[in-house]
Amino acid sequence: MTAVVIQALSIGTATVCGLMLLLWVLHLPLKNAAIVDAGWAGGLALLAVIYAVVGGGYPPRALLVASMALLWGLRLALYLLMTRVIGHPEEGRYVQLRREWGGNLPMKFLLFFQFQALLCILLGTPFLLAALNARPALSVLEYAAAGLWLAAFIGELVADHQLAAFKANPANRGRTCRSGLWSYSRHPNYFFEWLIWVSFALFALGSPYGYLALVSPLLILFFIFRVTGIPATEAQALRTRGDDYRQYQQTTSAFVPWFPRK
Repeated sequence: MTAVVIQALSIGTATVCGLMLLLWVLHLPLKNAAIVDAGWAGGLALLAVIYAVVGGGYPPRALLVASMALLWGLRLALYLLMTRVIGHPEEGRYVQLRREWGGNLPMKFLLFFQFQALLCILLGTPFLLAALNARPALSVLEYAAAGLWLAAFIGELVADHQLAAFKANPANRGRTCRSGLWSYSRHPNYFFEWLIWVSFALFALGSPYGYLALVSPLLILFFIFRVTGIPATEAQALRTRGDDYRQYQQTTSAFVPWFPRK
């Protein structure tokens, strides 16, 4: 078992680090570091497939968790490429990072890209644990986790579609999206993204050492609330939309969808 784990982690780490190195090279002429976000999602999808192939666990379980991760990762990677990279200027969060980091930016962004690769390895823990599980049957918990994943996947898809439709209307330039799910949460995409990671952890919970999978949703929650999620997104929104966004903050839940306050 130890040899299988080492093999899976070695192949996965080399693959994701290589992917991020390639994306770092591409970001230099593009002058758009947001490509790392698409690489993060795509790298996790790759990890799930690699673990399913080399893990040696119960094939239906490995296939199911890899399919969940692949659908989620490729959908998110494509969405991020189309909305943040292809034909778009660099997102405000990364423009702000360039200002704060000052000189020697290529090397600093190389370290940033590789940090994202290592983060993928850590977050991919549920995929590895499930792929190693040789128990020849899917449990009720695993079926329930797959159901939660489907609901969260649809929720994130709807939230992204509603935001994209709002931004596509030139009349909404400089305004805050308050339609659909965005009237109940300032970040419904982050909420459903976190639920997806909860579903991955629940799916792995029935595997040996499955409790280790809980690190993934906890890390995602930390990054959403303390690092690159809500703080950076809202700081950029306040810079570009000012009072309109401040009013939105006063009436709308930050994370969990809830009825607007008056």
